[in-house]
Amino acid sequence: MSASGGTKAIVAALSANLAIAAAKFVAFVFSGSSSMLAESVHSLADSGNQGLLLLGGKKAKREATAEHPFGYGRERYIYAFLVSIVLFTVGGMFAIYEGYEKIKHPHEIEAWYWPVGVLVFAIIAETFSFRTAIKESNEVRGGLTWRQFVKRAKAPELPVVLLEDLGALVGLVLALVGVGLALLTGNGVWDGIGTLAIGILLILIAIVLAAETKSLLLGEAAGIDDIEKIKAAVVDGDSVTRLIHMRTLHLGPEELLVAAKIAVRHDETAARVAEAIDAAEARIREAVPIARVIYLEPDIYKAAEAAAGADPLAKPAG
Repeated sequence: MSASGGTKAIVAALSANLAIAAAKFVAFVFSGSSSMLAESVHSLADSGNQGLLLLGGKKAKREATAEHPFGYGRERYIYAFLVSIVLFTVGGMFAIYEGYEKIKHPHEIEAWYWPVGVLVFAIIAETFSFRTAIKESNEVRGGLTWRQFVKRAKAPELPVVLLEDLGALVGLVLALVGVGLALLTGNGVWDGIGTLAIGILLILIAIVLAAETKSLLLGEAAGIDDIEKIKAAVVDGDSVTRLIHMRTLHLGPEELLVAAKIAVRHDETAARVAEAIDAAEARIREAVPIARVIYLEPDIYKAAEAAAGADPLAKPAG
């Protein structure tokens, strides 16, 4: 996913959420609906989340330094993880608390047309934001299902915005159902139940986001397609005869580290080996442009050692 594509989706979501948060809070003031208060805090938290994603994208563009020689690409993962925490603490926990209080101390909803009108407006605005996120995601997800896209995406912004917008739409429907039942029955408990359901929904989304961004923070390998492209690019059958083993690691969404041991002919000169390594690096970068940091170690392939298997202590964390 390009940074520009992610930014477009984030800005669309931010614009919609700011307008919706203001409208929901006005509806809460006039109606006293706890669902509207929970939803206004939800939209405010979402706006803060989008602000964090934009900040993370900006910080990730900083040049590498002696202290951080591989750059700051992972800042995007850190801020995406913060988003999941904010969604949990600010949005989910507040909604659960407010729903519990409303169930315990219910009261009728006043000026019903305010919450109903604002919820309808919010659903329309969130649908526009969700549509933008879907359109941007379709440009990069290829043949992946939506579940696979959220799980495998190396750039965190679009999966975060997608899940936020989906949660917002479902939350708005829950709020509308809660307010509608409270109005029909004259029992404010339904408003509290709707608020409680919104809180549970937000926490579930936050858990999914936290799990996925945690995996990115720990360090993920390249995708299956990129790995196959790199394997095919390394070996030319002449100077590089075999790929002995390889490790890949995302330094950021659009920067990949490749470390590999390659087999060269036993009678090659040092100059020829150096040329072979340079040529292999060029082929890798052509096949996978985000492979920007490449370390290739030449070696002589020994069939007996390969048959014995790799030494587990030689592996990372072995």
